[in-house]
Amino acid sequence: MNDIEIAKSVKLEKISEVAKKFEINEDYIDQYGKYKAKVSNKLTKDLKDKKNGKLILVTSINPTPLGEGKTTTAVGLSEALNRIGKKSVLALREPSLGPVFGIKGGATGGGYAQVAPMDEINLHFTGDIHAITTANNLLAAMIDNHIFYGNELKFKEVIWKRCVDLNDRILRKVQIGLSGEKNMVPREDGFDITVASEIMAVFCLAESLEDLQKKLSQIVVGYNEEGNPITVKDLKAEGALTVLLKDAFNPNIVQTLEHNLAIIHGGPFANIAHGCNSVVATRMALKLGDYVVTEAGFGADLGAEKFVDIKCRKTGLNPACAVCVATLKALKYHGGATVEECKEENEKALEVGIENLLRHVDNIKNVLGMNVVVAINKFPTDTDREIEFLSNKLKEVGVELSLSEVWAKGGEGALDLAEKVIALSEKERKITPIYELDESIKTKIEKVAKNLYGAEGIEYSEEAENEIARIEKLGYGNYPVCIAKTQYSFSDDPKNLLCEDPFKIHVKEVVLKNGAEFVVVKAGKIMTMPGLPRVPAAESICLDENGDVEGIF
Repeated sequence: MNDIEIAKSVKLEKISEVAKKFEINEDYIDQYGKYKAKVSNKLTKDLKDKKNGKLILVTSINPTPLGEGKTTTAVGLSEALNRIGKKSVLALREPSLGPVFGIKGGATGGGYAQVAPMDEINLHFTGDIHAITTANNLLAAMIDNHIFYGNELKFKEVIWKRCVDLNDRILRKVQIGLSGEKNMVPREDGFDITVASEIMAVFCLAESLEDLQKKLSQIVVGYNEEGNPITVKDLKAEGALTVLLKDAFNPNIVQTLEHNLAIIHGGPFANIAHGCNSVVATRMALKLGDYVVTEAGFGADLGAEKFVDIKCRKTGLNPACAVCVATLKALKYHGGATVEECKEENEKALEVGIENLLRHVDNIKNVLGMNVVVAINKFPTDTDREIEFLSNKLKEVGVELSLSEVWAKGGEGALDLAEKVIALSEKERKITPIYELDESIKTKIEKVAKNLYGAEGIEYSEEAENEIARIEKLGYGNYPVCIAKTQYSFSDDPKNLLCEDPFKIHVKEVVLKNGAEFVVVKAGKIMTMPGLPRVPAAESICLDENGDVEGIF
């Protein structure tokens, strides 16, 4: 059976019953049908005196077309922890419609390690991302409306873009204001995908509705004739934006296929945004579970770094340990094997490709300061000799390997991983951000690129140089950096998998995100509006004869 068939074969419990098992009183719940609900953030406040559970971070190597199963592993690990008597809660990101209809597919796990109802979660869910899209575009409309009615704030440069939660490359640059109406000012604009919107970042980093409104008010949308920033507060838009987001701001709960609790809330991409679920969801999960299994994006050079340098730094959260997910097939791919060759025993490719895993493990353990265990998603084509070779290599650097079979067995397939995670969690270390906030923007970029990616240096475009100078002159240079680059390589070249030769990171653009309180650094050919592949997943998604969704994977 495929993922959606497996999901349909499991009889779900009512979400109110799942909530009850995790001691969530129905007074806190607002149901969206039988199997989805929102939980008031008031619950976290009411549980403020309850001790937090342990936070477990799941990340991965640089992804490949073969898939690594990071979300599947996170789901299976949480199931396994519950199976051995530890109350475990999942805290995951919401899927974007871009990948669902594009190339990556859904983001609800796979096989018998899924969150459900998978089709509803992958599609409109409870409307959070639609609310963020609407807030983003209301702000864009208010900017152009202000200019239309006389431009009292003296906009000279508008940096705020519109957004849509789909992959649509044609919208990267557009001309607007072409109707010829009196006072209409034509200009160049563009669209980002919603999960790259600064409003998504603000939504995920805010601690309360009051904090959400404050952060929204700080967003810089443009610059005036004197070169000074114009903010959302100047436009008097923060109240309306907060109203649009107030219901969405309450975390969503669903269930795993083994009827355990999953909180799914917020969904910034890891390659072009900060890649973490919402702070309010994580804090709620920590009050409800002994263990909270959460994701950072792929690979650890993007996801885990931003988790530590942005989310944990801003919140004081400290993961008890990390899990780095890989497959033998993916390691062979990183070692130069073709997709077909990855399905066969190939010791030479594995020996070369393991360097990608070892670098991620070293970064997590020795640069970011977390104890780490490697979870290998096991496939029938994996041989005992290959597994032993990998295990011995990891032992040389003091890291254990656990074979995960959660796709086929659910929580039962991660019992060993759960035991190893519990043991590592007892040795919790203090995480170590890569840079200090009072360092220059260029120093921060250099430290991430050299210490984490292994780059020999940085090259800046003239545009990036000028924007860094402007940001620092305006007094915003003490923010973390959020580097947007390809997820497929430690470099900014998606085809440079081995990174054997010295390479540089090429910074093309730098963008201030004053509401989210970080600086986005775009490297290589990264786009904040992806495009569809030649054969998009949308071609295979449809309704069957019973009116059920099929084709999402």
